[in-house]
Amino acid sequence: MFDIAGELHQWLTGGREFAVATVVSVSGSAPRGPGAALAVDSDGTVIGSVSGGCVEGAVYELCLEALADGGTRVQRFGYSDEDAFAVGLTCGGIIDIRVTPVGAHTPAREVLRAALSAVVRGEPVALARIVRGPAETLGGVLLVRPDGSYEGHLAGRPELDRAAAAEARALLDGGRTGTVGVSADGSHCPGGVTLFVETSQPPPRMIVFGAVDFAAALVRAGKFLGYHVTVCDARPVFTTRARFPEADEIVVDWPHRYLRTAATDGRTVLCVLTHDARFDVPLLTEALAMPVAFVGAMGSRRTHADRQRRLREAGVGERELARLRSPIGLDLGARTPEETALSIAAEIVATARGGTGAPLTGVRSPIHREERAGAGV
Repeated sequence: MFDIAGELHQWLTGGREFAVATVVSVSGSAPRGPGAALAVDSDGTVIGSVSGGCVEGAVYELCLEALADGGTRVQRFGYSDEDAFAVGLTCGGIIDIRVTPVGAHTPAREVLRAALSAVVRGEPVALARIVRGPAETLGGVLLVRPDGSYEGHLAGRPELDRAAAAEARALLDGGRTGTVGVSADGSHCPGGVTLFVETSQPPPRMIVFGAVDFAAALVRAGKFLGYHVTVCDARPVFTTRARFPEADEIVVDWPHRYLRTAATDGRTVLCVLTHDARFDVPLLTEALAMPVAFVGAMGSRRTHADRQRRLREAGVGERELARLRSPIGLDLGARTPEETALSIAAEIVATARGGTGAPLTGVRSPIHREERAGAGV
């Protein structure tokens, strides 16, 4: 449900009653992954999506039923061989959906409010819920923070809450959302319950170096993909809010000097658009030594060859050079800044998700791949 955290937080703040349906597991091909959510309030207003349209109508009805009787339920949807347009996923996959009613007096309401508030503020948090187990355990919610502290409860059993909090913290540390089996004593033996743990981390960073015309289009693409976008350039006349109104941050500094102190992690993408050796070589020397998700640099093939030579002379090894995506972007035949930004964004997504960048027509690999830990988008 964290994908619609802003709207749900407003609903809770406004005192609305609603039911929220969350995808808790996916098998095979499916349009949305675990954590995707759809919510329906008592007036019938709908936000979010769980399947891109395939089963939305049936999920809507489940939400209304949950609002009416106050019961939590888990429902499976899959492809119908008899009728591809029946209630099922025409893409051939199977999804399990947990529907949680949130009434005015629902015990978990305040825990959900705290979780959604944290997500809205950009704080890391995990939410654990039981999706398989005794019926009386399905309504509990556990909010877990990075330090291991937690609030709420799952089934009135402190030992289960402690075990669930430990599992949720581990998933939160890895930036993963998914299911895990837990018994009351914290082991993974049969006979326990299955938890769905949804995690939220602050947005991954995209740092665009070079206040050039292509950068403005890439900033927009980065924001569309959900990145916190920074533009950095040493030239104050070009590095202005007026030129990059959609950037989260504007930094006037030498790129390599800024990168040394910038907060980065395994989800960060670095896009070097300067194609000037004065900036590129010291910057890429720093960037290629960092454990970030993506390092790409703009320039012609001649520029790339010269850049590689200079980087080798600066002491950059072959293993580090192999990480450099240059010329940056996929081969789309792009010419305009917007088309170029699209090609760069496509390469970033393909790198994060393990895609090939090839047309789906004729490709036999799965369209929807398994989620990769630490994926940036």
